[in-house]
Amino acid sequence: MSRESYLTPNKASGPNSAVRTEPFVKVIAVVATLGGLLFGYDTGVISGALLFMGPELHLTPFTTGLVTSSLLLGAAFGALASGQFAAAAGRKKIILILAVIFATGALGSSLAPDVNWMVFFRLVLGIAVGGAAATVPVYIAEIAPANKRGQLVTLQELMIVSGQMLAYISNAGFNAAWGGETTWRWMLAIATIPAVLLWFGMMFMPDTPRWYAMKGRLAEARQVLERTRVKEDVDWELTEIEETLSEESQQHPGLGELRKPWLLKLFLIGVGIAAIQQLTGVNTIMYYAPMMLKAVGMSNSAALFATIANGAISVLMTFAGIWLLGKIGRRTMIMIGQFGCTACLLFIGTVSYLMPETVNGQPDVLRSYMVLLGMLMFLSFQQGALSPVTWLLLSEIFPTRLRGIFMGGAVFAMWIANFLISLMFPLLLASVGLSGAFFIFAVIGIGGAIFVVACVPETRNRSLEQIEHYLHDWLSTNEEAQTLTPVIKKTS
Repeated sequence: MSRESYLTPNKASGPNSAVRTEPFVKVIAVVATLGGLLFGYDTGVISGALLFMGPELHLTPFTTGLVTSSLLLGAAFGALASGQFAAAAGRKKIILILAVIFATGALGSSLAPDVNWMVFFRLVLGIAVGGAAATVPVYIAEIAPANKRGQLVTLQELMIVSGQMLAYISNAGFNAAWGGETTWRWMLAIATIPAVLLWFGMMFMPDTPRWYAMKGRLAEARQVLERTRVKEDVDWELTEIEETLSEESQQHPGLGELRKPWLLKLFLIGVGIAAIQQLTGVNTIMYYAPMMLKAVGMSNSAALFATIANGAISVLMTFAGIWLLGKIGRRTMIMIGQFGCTACLLFIGTVSYLMPETVNGQPDVLRSYMVLLGMLMFLSFQQGALSPVTWLLLSEIFPTRLRGIFMGGAVFAMWIANFLISLMFPLLLASVGLSGAFFIFAVIGIGGAIFVVACVPETRNRSLEQIEHYLHDWLSTNEEAQTLTPVIKKTS
Protein backbone atom coordinates (compact mmCIF):
# COMPACT_ATOMS: atom_id res chain seq x y z
CA MET A 1 0.00 0.00 0.00
CA SER A 2 1.60 3.29 -1.08
CA ARG A 3 2.28 6.23 1.17
CA GLU A 4 0.13 8.39 -1.13
CA SER A 5 -2.90 6.23 -0.37
CA TYR A 6 -2.54 7.18 3.30
CA LEU A 7 -2.36 10.88 2.58
CA THR A 8 -5.34 11.07 0.24
CA PRO A 9 -8.82 11.11 1.80
CA ASN A 10 -11.19 8.40 0.64
CA LYS A 11 -14.94 8.34 0.50
CA ALA A 12 -14.82 5.14 2.53
CA SER A 13 -12.33 2.90 4.21
CA GLY A 14 -12.32 0.20 1.55
CA PRO A 15 -13.66 -0.65 -1.87
CA ASN A 16 -17.14 -1.59 -0.70
CA SER A 17 -17.51 -0.14 2.78
CA ALA A 18 -19.78 2.67 1.65
CA VAL A 19 -22.43 0.13 0.68
CA ARG A 20 -23.79 -0.55 4.15
CA THR A 21 -22.85 -0.95 7.79
CA GLU A 22 -23.25 -4.37 9.34
CA PRO A 23 -26.05 -4.28 11.97
CA PHE A 24 -23.81 -5.79 14.65
CA VAL A 25 -21.69 -2.62 14.65
CA LYS A 26 -24.73 -0.60 15.67
CA VAL A 27 -25.58 -3.06 18.45
CA ILE A 28 -22.02 -2.79 19.79
CA ALA A 29 -22.17 1.02 19.69
CA VAL A 30 -25.49 1.17 21.56
CA VAL A 31 -24.33 -1.20 24.31
CA ALA A 32 -20.94 0.48 24.78
CA THR A 33 -22.45 3.97 24.93
CA LEU A 34 -24.49 3.03 27.98
CA GLY A 35 -21.26 4.20 29.58
CA GLY A 36 -21.99 7.61 28.07
CA LEU A 37 -25.53 7.53 29.46
CA LEU A 38 -24.10 6.92 32.94
CA PHE A 39 -21.50 9.62 32.35
CA GLY A 40 -24.29 12.09 31.53
CA TYR A 41 -26.66 11.08 34.32
CA ASP A 42 -24.03 11.10 37.06
CA THR A 43 -22.68 14.50 36.03
CA GLY A 44 -26.12 16.03 35.48
CA VAL A 45 -28.03 14.73 38.52
CA ILE A 46 -25.96 16.76 40.96
CA SER A 47 -27.38 20.04 39.57
CA GLY A 48 -30.79 19.34 41.12
CA ALA A 49 -29.63 17.31 44.09
CA LEU A 50 -27.50 20.24 45.32
CA LEU A 51 -30.64 22.32 45.91
CA PHE A 52 -31.85 19.80 48.51
CA MET A 53 -28.85 17.99 50.01
CA GLY A 54 -27.39 21.24 51.39
CA PRO A 55 -29.29 21.32 54.72
CA GLU A 56 -28.77 17.61 55.43
CA LEU A 57 -25.07 17.63 54.59
CA HIS A 58 -24.47 21.20 55.87
CA LEU A 59 -22.95 22.43 52.60
CA THR A 60 -21.07 25.73 52.32
CA PRO A 61 -20.12 27.43 48.99
CA PHE A 62 -16.75 25.63 49.17
CA THR A 63 -18.16 22.17 50.00
CA THR A 64 -20.84 22.67 47.34
CA GLY A 65 -18.07 23.08 44.80
CA LEU A 66 -16.17 20.17 46.35
CA VAL A 67 -19.13 17.77 46.13
CA THR A 68 -19.65 18.73 42.49
CA SER A 69 -16.02 18.74 41.42
CA SER A 70 -14.84 15.66 43.34
CA LEU A 71 -16.40 13.49 40.63
CA LEU A 72 -14.38 15.39 38.06
CA LEU A 73 -11.11 14.92 39.92
CA GLY A 74 -11.83 11.19 40.07
CA ALA A 75 -12.66 11.31 36.37
CA ALA A 76 -9.26 12.79 35.54
CA PHE A 77 -7.44 9.90 37.20
CA GLY A 78 -9.96 7.37 35.87
CA ALA A 79 -9.20 8.53 32.33
CA LEU A 80 -5.46 8.34 32.93
CA ALA A 81 -5.64 4.86 34.49
CA SER A 82 -7.95 3.42 31.85
CA GLY A 83 -5.67 4.75 29.13
CA GLN A 84 -2.69 2.97 30.71
CA PHE A 85 -4.51 -0.34 31.12
CA ALA A 86 -6.57 -0.36 27.89
CA ALA A 87 -3.65 -1.44 25.72
CA ALA A 88 -2.76 -4.33 28.04
CA ALA A 89 -6.19 -5.53 29.17
CA GLY A 90 -8.30 -4.58 26.16
CA ARG A 91 -11.05 -2.02 25.67
CA LYS A 92 -13.85 -4.48 26.51
CA LYS A 93 -12.40 -5.60 29.87
CA ILE A 94 -11.88 -1.98 30.96
CA ILE A 95 -15.54 -1.14 30.20
CA LEU A 96 -16.70 -4.17 32.23
CA ILE A 97 -14.65 -3.02 35.23
CA LEU A 98 -15.99 0.52 34.83
CA ALA A 99 -19.59 -0.77 34.97
CA VAL A 100 -18.92 -2.26 38.43
CA ILE A 101 -17.33 1.01 39.60
CA PHE A 102 -20.33 2.97 38.27
CA ALA A 103 -22.72 0.86 40.34
CA THR A 104 -20.56 1.09 43.48
CA GLY A 105 -20.20 4.86 43.25
CA ALA A 106 -23.90 5.47 42.57
CA LEU A 107 -25.05 3.37 45.52
CA GLY A 108 -22.40 4.76 47.84
CA SER A 109 -23.18 8.42 47.09
CA SER A 110 -26.90 7.82 47.53
CA LEU A 111 -26.28 6.41 51.02
CA ALA A 112 -23.62 8.92 52.12
CA PRO A 113 -24.28 10.01 55.75
CA ASP A 114 -22.17 13.17 55.57
CA VAL A 115 -20.20 15.37 53.20
CA ASN A 116 -16.97 13.40 53.65
CA TRP A 117 -18.52 10.14 52.46
CA MET A 118 -20.31 11.99 49.68
CA VAL A 119 -17.02 13.40 48.38
CA PHE A 120 -15.38 9.95 48.63
CA PHE A 121 -18.08 8.14 46.65
CA ARG A 122 -18.25 10.97 44.11
CA LEU A 123 -14.51 10.41 43.60
CA VAL A 124 -15.18 6.68 43.06
CA LEU A 125 -17.96 7.49 40.62
CA GLY A 126 -15.64 9.90 38.84
CA ILE A 127 -13.13 7.12 38.17
CA ALA A 128 -15.84 5.34 36.16
CA VAL A 129 -16.97 8.52 34.40
CA GLY A 130 -13.43 9.39 33.31
CA GLY A 131 -12.64 5.84 32.31
CA ALA A 132 -15.77 5.69 30.16
CA ALA A 133 -14.96 9.04 28.58
CA ALA A 134 -11.50 7.80 27.57
CA THR A 135 -12.34 4.21 26.62
CA VAL A 136 -15.76 4.11 24.95
CA PRO A 137 -14.97 6.47 22.02
CA VAL A 138 -11.75 4.55 21.32
CA TYR A 139 -13.60 1.22 21.48
CA ILE A 140 -16.21 2.39 18.98
CA ALA A 141 -13.70 4.14 16.69
CA GLU A 142 -11.61 0.98 16.44
CA ILE A 143 -14.55 -1.29 15.76
CA ALA A 144 -16.50 0.93 13.30
CA PRO A 145 -15.87 1.20 9.54
CA ALA A 146 -14.37 4.54 8.48
CA ASN A 147 -17.44 5.75 6.60
CA LYS A 148 -19.62 5.36 9.73
CA ARG A 149 -17.04 6.12 12.40
CA GLY A 150 -18.10 9.75 12.83
CA GLN A 151 -21.76 8.94 13.43
CA LEU A 152 -21.12 5.94 15.68
CA VAL A 153 -18.48 7.63 17.86
CA THR A 154 -20.71 10.68 18.33
CA LEU A 155 -23.46 8.37 19.56
CA GLN A 156 -21.43 8.59 22.78
CA GLU A 157 -22.08 12.33 22.94
CA LEU A 158 -25.79 11.74 22.26
CA MET A 159 -25.92 9.29 25.16
CA ILE A 160 -24.08 11.73 27.44
CA VAL A 161 -26.57 14.54 26.83
CA SER A 162 -29.47 12.07 26.98
CA GLY A 163 -28.21 10.97 30.39
CA GLN A 164 -28.05 14.60 31.51
CA MET A 165 -31.58 15.24 30.26
CA LEU A 166 -32.83 12.14 32.10
CA ALA A 167 -31.14 13.47 35.23
CA TYR A 168 -32.90 16.82 34.90
CA ILE A 169 -36.27 15.14 34.32
CA SER A 170 -35.64 12.82 37.28
CA ASN A 171 -34.75 15.78 39.51
CA ALA A 172 -37.87 17.72 38.56
CA GLY A 173 -40.06 14.61 38.81
CA PHE A 174 -38.86 13.63 42.27
CA ASN A 175 -39.30 17.21 43.45
CA ALA A 176 -42.82 17.44 42.04
CA ALA A 177 -43.92 14.05 43.37
CA TRP A 178 -42.31 13.82 46.80
CA GLY A 179 -40.34 17.00 47.42
CA GLY A 180 -36.57 17.14 47.22
CA GLU A 181 -35.53 17.16 50.87
CA THR A 182 -34.93 13.41 51.13
CA THR A 183 -35.51 12.09 47.60
CA TRP A 184 -32.17 13.45 46.37
CA ARG A 185 -30.84 10.07 47.49
CA TRP A 186 -33.12 8.32 45.00
CA MET A 187 -31.97 10.75 42.31
CA LEU A 188 -28.43 9.44 42.82
CA ALA A 189 -29.27 5.76 43.39
CA ILE A 190 -31.22 5.22 40.17
CA ALA A 191 -27.96 5.36 38.16
CA THR A 192 -27.22 1.77 39.23
CA ILE A 193 -29.75 0.45 36.68
CA PRO A 194 -27.87 1.42 33.48
CA ALA A 195 -24.60 0.34 35.17
CA VAL A 196 -25.96 -3.20 35.51
CA LEU A 197 -27.22 -3.12 31.90
CA LEU A 198 -23.79 -1.98 30.69
CA TRP A 199 -22.08 -4.87 32.49
CA PHE A 200 -24.42 -7.52 31.13
CA GLY A 201 -24.38 -6.06 27.61
CA MET A 202 -20.58 -5.88 27.36
CA MET A 203 -20.25 -9.51 28.43
CA PHE A 204 -21.51 -10.46 24.96
CA MET A 205 -19.47 -7.91 22.96
CA PRO A 206 -16.06 -8.56 21.32
CA ASP A 207 -12.93 -6.50 21.75
CA THR A 208 -11.72 -4.44 18.80
CA PRO A 209 -9.96 -5.94 15.76
CA ARG A 210 -7.08 -3.48 16.20
CA TRP A 211 -6.50 -4.57 19.80
CA TYR A 212 -6.61 -8.24 18.82
CA ALA A 213 -4.14 -7.56 15.99
CA MET A 214 -1.87 -5.58 18.33
CA LYS A 215 -1.73 -8.67 20.57
CA GLY A 216 -1.00 -10.97 17.63
CA ARG A 217 -4.47 -12.56 17.79
CA LEU A 218 -5.15 -12.18 14.08
CA ALA A 219 -7.77 -14.93 13.86
CA GLU A 220 -9.92 -13.12 16.42
CA ALA A 221 -9.31 -9.80 14.65
CA ARG A 222 -10.58 -11.36 11.43
CA GLN A 223 -13.66 -12.79 13.19
CA VAL A 224 -14.62 -9.32 14.46
CA LEU A 225 -14.08 -7.76 11.03
CA GLU A 226 -16.22 -10.46 9.45
CA ARG A 227 -19.06 -9.55 11.83
CA THR A 228 -18.70 -5.77 11.40
CA ARG A 229 -17.71 -5.28 7.73
CA VAL A 230 -19.05 -6.29 4.36
CA LYS A 231 -17.27 -9.44 3.20
CA GLU A 232 -15.19 -7.79 0.49
CA ASP A 233 -13.55 -5.35 2.93
CA VAL A 234 -12.27 -7.83 5.53
CA ASP A 235 -8.97 -8.77 3.84
CA TRP A 236 -8.28 -5.18 2.80
CA GLU A 237 -8.71 -3.74 6.27
CA LEU A 238 -6.90 -6.55 8.09
CA THR A 239 -3.92 -6.04 5.75
CA GLU A 240 -3.97 -2.30 6.45
CA ILE A 241 -4.02 -2.89 10.21
CA GLU A 242 -1.17 -5.43 10.02
CA GLU A 243 0.98 -3.13 7.86
CA THR A 244 0.58 -0.22 10.25
CA LEU A 245 1.30 -2.32 13.34
CA SER A 246 4.32 -3.99 11.71
CA GLU A 247 5.91 -0.57 11.20
CA GLU A 248 5.64 -0.04 14.96
CA SER A 249 6.47 -3.57 16.13
CA GLN A 250 9.94 -2.67 17.38
CA GLN A 251 8.56 0.03 19.68
CA HIS A 252 6.87 -0.28 23.04
CA PRO A 253 3.96 2.08 23.78
CA GLY A 254 4.44 4.55 26.60
CA LEU A 255 4.75 8.21 27.47
CA GLY A 256 8.45 7.95 26.56
CA GLU A 257 7.24 8.24 22.96
CA LEU A 258 6.73 11.94 23.63
CA ARG A 259 10.47 12.37 23.05
CA LYS A 260 9.64 12.15 19.35
CA PRO A 261 8.78 15.69 18.23
CA TRP A 262 5.87 14.76 15.97
CA LEU A 263 4.21 12.67 18.70
CA LEU A 264 4.72 15.42 21.28
CA LYS A 265 3.08 17.92 18.92
CA LEU A 266 0.23 15.50 18.25
CA PHE A 267 -0.31 14.83 21.96
CA LEU A 268 -0.36 18.57 22.72
CA ILE A 269 -2.92 19.11 19.95
CA GLY A 270 -5.05 16.39 21.54
CA VAL A 271 -4.71 17.98 24.98
CA GLY A 272 -5.67 21.36 23.48
CA ILE A 273 -8.74 19.92 21.73
CA ALA A 274 -9.82 18.26 24.99
CA ALA A 275 -9.23 21.36 27.12
CA ILE A 276 -11.03 23.92 24.97
CA GLN A 277 -14.21 21.85 25.18
CA GLN A 278 -14.23 22.45 28.94
CA LEU A 279 -12.81 25.97 28.97
CA THR A 280 -15.99 27.27 27.35
CA GLY A 281 -17.50 26.75 30.81
CA VAL A 282 -20.11 24.32 29.50
CA ASN A 283 -20.28 22.34 32.70
CA THR A 284 -20.94 25.38 34.84
CA ILE A 285 -24.24 25.44 32.94
CA MET A 286 -24.79 21.68 33.13
CA TYR A 287 -23.96 21.44 36.86
CA TYR A 288 -25.06 24.82 38.24
CA ALA A 289 -27.91 25.92 35.96
CA PRO A 290 -30.59 25.63 38.71
CA MET A 291 -28.40 27.64 41.09
CA MET A 292 -27.77 30.32 38.45
CA LEU A 293 -31.42 30.55 37.46
CA LYS A 294 -32.42 30.75 41.10
CA ALA A 295 -29.84 33.52 41.54
CA VAL A 296 -31.47 35.56 38.74
CA GLY A 297 -34.96 35.28 40.19
CA MET A 298 -36.52 31.85 39.56
CA SER A 299 -38.01 29.64 42.26
CA ASN A 300 -36.64 26.14 42.95
CA SER A 301 -39.40 24.45 40.96
CA ALA A 302 -39.13 26.88 38.06
CA ALA A 303 -35.34 26.54 37.95
CA LEU A 304 -35.52 22.72 37.94
CA PHE A 305 -38.17 22.75 35.21
CA ALA A 306 -36.26 25.29 33.11
CA THR A 307 -33.14 23.14 33.36
CA ILE A 308 -34.99 20.38 31.49
CA ALA A 309 -34.92 22.76 28.50
CA ASN A 310 -31.11 22.68 28.70
CA GLY A 311 -31.20 18.88 28.53
CA ALA A 312 -33.73 18.82 25.69
CA ILE A 313 -31.84 21.30 23.52
CA SER A 314 -28.62 19.36 24.17
CA VAL A 315 -30.20 16.14 22.88
CA LEU A 316 -31.79 17.79 19.84
CA MET A 317 -28.62 19.62 18.86
CA THR A 318 -26.53 16.47 19.30
CA PHE A 319 -28.76 14.81 16.68
CA ALA A 320 -28.04 17.83 14.48
CA GLY A 321 -24.32 17.47 15.19
CA ILE A 322 -24.32 13.79 14.20
CA TRP A 323 -26.04 14.73 10.95
CA LEU A 324 -23.58 17.56 10.29
CA LEU A 325 -20.58 15.27 10.79
CA GLY A 326 -21.70 13.38 7.70
CA LYS A 327 -21.81 16.61 5.71
CA ILE A 328 -18.91 18.84 6.74
CA GLY A 329 -15.33 18.44 7.94
CA ARG A 330 -14.16 18.07 11.52
CA ARG A 331 -12.10 21.28 11.37
CA THR A 332 -15.01 23.36 10.04
CA MET A 333 -17.33 21.97 12.69
CA ILE A 334 -15.03 22.67 15.62
CA MET A 335 -14.59 26.26 14.42
CA ILE A 336 -18.37 26.77 14.22
CA GLY A 337 -18.75 25.41 17.75
CA GLN A 338 -15.93 27.43 19.30
CA PHE A 339 -16.89 30.75 17.68
CA GLY A 340 -20.58 30.25 18.47
CA CYS A 341 -19.98 29.34 22.13
CA THR A 342 -17.75 32.38 22.65
CA ALA A 343 -20.38 34.71 21.20
CA CYS A 344 -23.05 33.22 23.49
CA LEU A 345 -20.84 33.67 26.55
CA LEU A 346 -20.53 37.35 25.69
CA PHE A 347 -24.34 37.51 25.32
CA ILE A 348 -24.99 35.98 28.77
CA GLY A 349 -22.41 38.24 30.39
CA THR A 350 -23.85 41.35 28.72
CA VAL A 351 -27.46 40.52 29.61
CA SER A 352 -26.70 39.79 33.25
CA TYR A 353 -24.57 42.97 33.49
CA LEU A 354 -26.90 45.45 31.77
CA MET A 355 -30.37 44.30 32.78
CA PRO A 356 -31.62 45.27 36.27
CA GLU A 357 -31.80 42.58 38.93
CA THR A 358 -35.14 43.82 40.27
CA VAL A 359 -38.14 45.70 38.90
CA ASN A 360 -40.47 47.36 41.42
CA GLY A 361 -38.80 45.43 44.22
CA GLN A 362 -39.33 42.04 42.54
CA PRO A 363 -36.75 39.89 40.65
CA ASP A 364 -36.69 40.80 36.96
CA VAL A 365 -38.36 37.81 35.27
CA LEU A 366 -37.25 39.00 31.81
CA ARG A 367 -33.61 38.96 32.91
CA SER A 368 -33.85 35.37 34.14
CA TYR A 369 -35.42 34.22 30.87
CA MET A 370 -32.85 36.11 28.79
CA VAL A 371 -30.11 34.30 30.73
CA LEU A 372 -31.91 31.02 30.04
CA LEU A 373 -32.09 31.96 26.34
CA GLY A 374 -28.35 32.59 26.34
CA MET A 375 -27.77 29.18 27.92
CA LEU A 376 -29.89 27.48 25.27
CA MET A 377 -28.06 29.26 22.43
CA PHE A 378 -24.73 28.33 24.00
CA LEU A 379 -25.74 24.66 24.30
CA SER A 380 -26.86 24.66 20.67
CA PHE A 381 -23.30 25.41 19.57
CA GLN A 382 -21.64 23.32 22.29
CA GLN A 383 -23.68 20.15 21.87
CA GLY A 384 -24.45 20.59 18.19
CA ALA A 385 -20.87 21.17 17.07
CA LEU A 386 -18.06 21.47 19.61
CA SER A 387 -18.64 18.46 21.91
CA PRO A 388 -19.42 15.79 19.26
CA VAL A 389 -16.41 16.66 17.12
CA THR A 390 -14.13 16.86 20.18
CA TRP A 391 -14.74 13.22 21.14
CA LEU A 392 -14.49 12.15 17.51
CA LEU A 393 -11.16 13.90 16.89
CA LEU A 394 -9.68 12.50 20.10
CA SER A 395 -10.66 8.97 19.07
CA GLU A 396 -9.12 9.43 15.60
CA ILE A 397 -5.86 11.34 15.78
CA PHE A 398 -3.64 9.13 18.00
CA PRO A 399 -1.62 6.16 16.63
CA THR A 400 -3.08 2.69 17.25
CA ARG A 401 -0.42 1.47 19.69
CA LEU A 402 -0.58 4.74 21.68
CA ARG A 403 -4.28 5.47 21.34
CA GLY A 404 -5.30 4.28 24.80
CA ILE A 405 -2.41 6.03 26.58
CA PHE A 406 -2.63 9.32 24.66
CA MET A 407 -6.43 9.35 24.84
CA GLY A 408 -6.20 8.84 28.60
CA GLY A 409 -3.73 11.71 28.90
CA ALA A 410 -5.85 14.08 26.83
CA VAL A 411 -9.04 13.22 28.70
CA PHE A 412 -7.10 13.59 31.98
CA ALA A 413 -6.37 17.19 30.95
CA MET A 414 -10.03 17.67 30.05
CA TRP A 415 -11.23 16.49 33.46
CA ILE A 416 -8.64 18.50 35.37
CA ALA A 417 -9.88 21.62 33.56
CA ASN A 418 -13.47 20.58 34.34
CA PHE A 419 -12.56 19.94 38.00
CA LEU A 420 -10.91 23.33 38.49
CA ILE A 421 -13.74 25.24 36.78
CA SER A 422 -16.46 23.40 38.71
CA LEU A 423 -14.66 23.78 42.04
CA MET A 424 -14.07 27.51 41.60
CA PHE A 425 -17.35 28.52 39.93
CA PRO A 426 -19.43 28.92 43.14
CA LEU A 427 -16.63 31.09 44.56
CA LEU A 428 -16.32 32.99 41.27
CA LEU A 429 -20.08 33.56 41.23
CA ALA A 430 -19.92 34.93 44.78
CA SER A 431 -16.97 37.24 44.05
CA VAL A 432 -17.54 38.69 40.54
CA GLY A 433 -21.17 37.77 39.89
CA LEU A 434 -22.76 36.03 36.91
CA SER A 435 -21.71 38.66 34.36
CA GLY A 436 -18.06 38.71 35.49
CA ALA A 437 -17.84 34.91 35.40
CA PHE A 438 -19.15 34.68 31.85
CA PHE A 439 -16.97 37.52 30.60
CA ILE A 440 -13.95 35.59 31.92
CA PHE A 441 -15.08 32.48 30.04
CA ALA A 442 -15.58 34.57 26.89
CA VAL A 443 -11.98 35.84 27.03
CA ILE A 444 -10.75 32.25 27.43
CA GLY A 445 -12.99 31.30 24.49
CA ILE A 446 -11.24 33.82 22.25
CA GLY A 447 -7.93 32.11 23.06
CA GLY A 448 -9.54 28.76 22.25
CA ALA A 449 -10.72 30.07 18.89
CA ILE A 450 -7.15 31.09 18.00
CA PHE A 451 -5.95 27.57 18.89
CA VAL A 452 -8.64 25.96 16.71
CA VAL A 453 -7.75 28.05 13.67
CA ALA A 454 -4.02 27.44 14.10
CA CYS A 455 -3.78 23.84 15.24
CA VAL A 456 -6.74 21.56 14.44
CA PRO A 457 -6.30 19.19 11.45
CA GLU A 458 -8.89 17.69 9.11
CA THR A 459 -9.37 13.91 9.42
CA ARG A 460 -12.65 13.29 7.61
CA ASN A 461 -12.87 10.41 5.08
CA ARG A 462 -9.66 8.71 6.18
CA SER A 463 -9.27 5.34 7.88
CA LEU A 464 -7.48 5.33 11.24
CA GLU A 465 -4.34 4.01 9.56
CA GLN A 466 -4.48 6.71 6.88
CA ILE A 467 -4.90 9.37 9.59
CA GLU A 468 -1.86 8.05 11.43
CA HIS A 469 0.38 8.23 8.35
CA TYR A 470 -1.07 11.59 7.33
CA LEU A 471 -0.37 13.16 10.72
CA HIS A 472 3.10 11.60 10.87
CA ASP A 473 4.06 13.18 7.55
CA TRP A 474 2.29 16.39 8.47
CA LEU A 475 4.00 16.97 11.80
CA SER A 476 7.39 15.48 10.89
CA THR A 477 8.16 17.86 8.01
CA ASN A 478 11.33 19.73 8.95
CA GLU A 479 10.21 19.28 12.52
CA GLU A 480 13.31 20.82 14.12
CA ALA A 481 13.25 23.88 11.87
CA GLN A 482 9.57 24.73 11.65
CA THR A 483 6.99 25.54 14.27
CA LEU A 484 3.73 23.63 14.45
CA THR A 485 1.55 26.42 13.10
CA PRO A 486 3.24 26.81 9.69
CA VAL A 487 3.17 23.04 9.21
CA ILE A 488 -0.54 22.93 9.90
CA LYS A 489 -1.25 25.85 7.62
CA LYS A 490 0.69 24.16 4.87
CA THR A 491 -1.27 20.91 5.08
CA SER A 492 -4.74 22.19 6.05
